[in-house]
Amino acid sequence: VNEPSLKGNELKYLTECITSGWISSEGPFVEKFEKEFADRVDRKMGIAVSNGTAALELSVAALGIGTGDEVIIPSFTIISCASAIIRCGAKPVLVDCDRKTWNMSVEQVAEKITNKTRAVLAVHIYGLPVDMDPLLTLCAKHGILLIEDAAEAIGLEYRNRPCGGFGDISAFSFYANKHVTMGEGGFVAVNDSALA
Repeated sequence: VNEPSLKGNELKYLTECITSGWISSEGPFVEKFEKEFADRVDRKMGIAVSNGTAALELSVAALGIGTGDEVIIPSFTIISCASAIIRCGAKPVLVDCDRKTWNMSVEQVAEKITNKTRAVLAVHIYGLPVDMDPLLTLCAKHGILLIEDAAEAIGLEYRNRPCGGFGDISAFSFYANKHVTMGEGGFVAVNDSALA
């Protein structure tokens, strides 16, 4: 998809990790990154994880989504979105995408809501934000949770707010083809300390 640009302090920081012994788990770099990235996406807390799939799976599990629940997702997205829902016993409900933005159609989300709908998983595609305001209104009206997959929208904004700063929980990926990469890695961002 693209080639990473490694023209900054990457070698310096990797060398520091290796010489300090902090090559896995937590450490000063992880703690600093969690704080600064959460601030950047307008969230109170952030948790670094192994990859974007883990971020999605933890998001779904943390919200208590399970057997008998339905989660509305776009038909055009990565398989990790559907698999995170299926792994917890819930059912993904697909909606088509808008031809202009490639993002989920909010009108179709409204049509798919049932008494089993527990959440909507909004996925920003190719750096184009989902139309969040009507989606937030719809979720609030029906008491539905909103999960935001901002893996392809790091650094982008929707109406002067950072993508990843909406809804109940946000998931990110730092795979090599993302806007910000660590080679691998993921992130979950929230405002609720109990959820964190």
